[in-house]
Formats: sequence, structure tokens, C-alpha cells
Amino acid sequence: MITKEIYLSDSKDALALFGQYDANLRLLEKRFNVKIYARGNEITIKGRKKNVENAEKVINDIIFKVKNGEETIKPIISGMQFAKEGDAIVTTDRGRPIKPKTESQKKYVEAMNEYDMVFAIGPAGTGKTFLAVAQAIKLLKENRISRIILSRPIVEAGEKLGFLPGDFYEKVNPYLTPLYDAFYVILGPHLFTRYKSESIIDIVPLAYMRGRTLEDAFVILDEAQNTTLEQMKMFLTRLGSGSKAVITGDVTQIDFENKKSSGLVLISEILASIDQIKFVNFSEEDVLRHGIVKKIVKAFEKWNKKAS
Repeated sequence: MITKEIYLSDSKDALALFGQYDANLRLLEKRFNVKIYARGNEITIKGRKKNVENAEKVINDIIFKVKNGEETIKPIISGMQFAKEGDAIVTTDRGRPIKPKTESQKKYVEAMNEYDMVFAIGPAGTGKTFLAVAQAIKLLKENRISRIILSRPIVEAGEKLGFLPGDFYEKVNPYLTPLYDAFYVILGPHLFTRYKSESIIDIVPLAYMRGRTLEDAFVILDEAQNTTLEQMKMFLTRLGSGSKAVITGDVTQIDFENKKSSGLVLISEILASIDQIKFVNFSEEDVLRHGIVKKIVKAFEKWNKKAS
């Protein structure tokens, strides 16, 4: 049996969380088989270690929702699907736990917890970007970072930007919108839009990273296979104190004519001797999209081997 205390800084947050006559706390007690006591702005949880840890994680998540304008807490508690072993990175806006589903994903999450810089290399559909976003949101909820910054290079893959309608921002927006998907799923569109407008979440083209020093942030570089070595160096040297970086990419989808010039291809050799950096590799076995995607990835791998 263990005991955990949680302190709430605002009495309004406490009232919203507790519910009338502490009804929400009673719901949580049933969910986790623990005892929860409320006194002023302090919550005490007692019970078996795993049960208490799971309850603590969910209560912190609910406090986060309360602080960000969620008014009705009871339906959220009732509808939540809690991770049994407490291994969820975060829960989505609808209460679904996000956790690693393959051995490679598990190693990836462990690496993001342990290292300040992680490279995730592998085919599409393996969860590289999605899990990085989930980890970033987790650290934001825990107040371990203050900002999340996502970036990707703008590389013309057959289309010319100059022929697209609109100003520069309208032209590059389609290249950046895929990065929104994970935030929509985890935070919900309302909270994501708010964080984006307040620059708590910043999504920018890689070229706009030059000259910046990123402190107290979780920084994600997506589609890194389409960086030059100079761009890769520029991005990696932006990292400031209290920050973490995750670089994701698929070396089979390089849009350069000279594929050997990709910064992601070269960087694994350059940084191999730095033990504070971790490289995690994914394979087609980790593809978690529609079943046909895994078959497509395998088919392309076979074709590439024959062609070479």
C-alpha cells in the first residue's frame, strides 16, 4: 500500500475536479480500486502501488483538461478507457490511451524518456511522428517543457511551389498540415487551435529555424530524409537548455536526385560515437496502418533489391 498527494493551485479547479459532494472522486475510486481523500486543494490517494500510480496519472490528465476550459468532467471520467498497466504515454481528448504497440515502438518511447536527442528511422506508418507528438504532449502536461516545435523541410516532389496559388504561407501550408493530425487526435481541435494561436505549439518550415535557439522545448523534425547535411547540422545546433529533439524520417522516400546527399543518411555515421544520442530503427513489421500498407512496403523493398 502506498500514498500519493496531489496539490491543486486553484480552488475552482478543485471544485470542477471533485464534483458535487466529491462525486467525481468516488467514480475514480471505483475505477482504480483506491481510496481518495480531498481536503482543501489537496488530494490524497491510497491503495496498491499500480492502482495509485494509474489514478494519479489520470487525475493529472483531468486537471490538465480543467485548466484548459473543460467544464463537464464526469462524462470524461465515465467514458475513459484507462491503460491497465499505467504504460500509456498520454490519453487522447476522448480518453483513449496512447501506448507503444510493437517492440520497436517500446524501445522508441524508452529512448525518448532517456535521451535528449533521438533519431527514428523507418517506413511510413510505424508511428514515428505520432509517438513523438504524444511524448511532447506528455512533457507539456507535466510542465517539463513549455513549448512544442514541429518542423519539416519543404521539398518539391514533382510539383513546383511557384505554380501553386497564394502567398508563401498558403503554398507551404499543405506541406505542414500532415503534422496537425496527431495533435487533433490527442488534444482535440479546440485545444490544439488555442495552443497554436498562443505559440505553445509552433509548426514551421525548416528554413525558418535558422538563427533560433530553442530552450525549454520539445523539437520534432519530420521527413528528415529530405534535409541536406547543412540543414541537418543547422537544425541539430538549434537545441538550447532544457530541450529535447526527435528526428524522424524514411530513407527509402528521399526526394533528392542524389539520395546519398540526404542529411539523415549521412548523420548516422557522423554522430555514431556520441553516446547521448540514440538511433531507433523501424521495419515493415512495425507498420500499423491499413494491412495493405505493410504489403506495399514489402513489395517496394523487393523491387528496390531487384533494381539494385
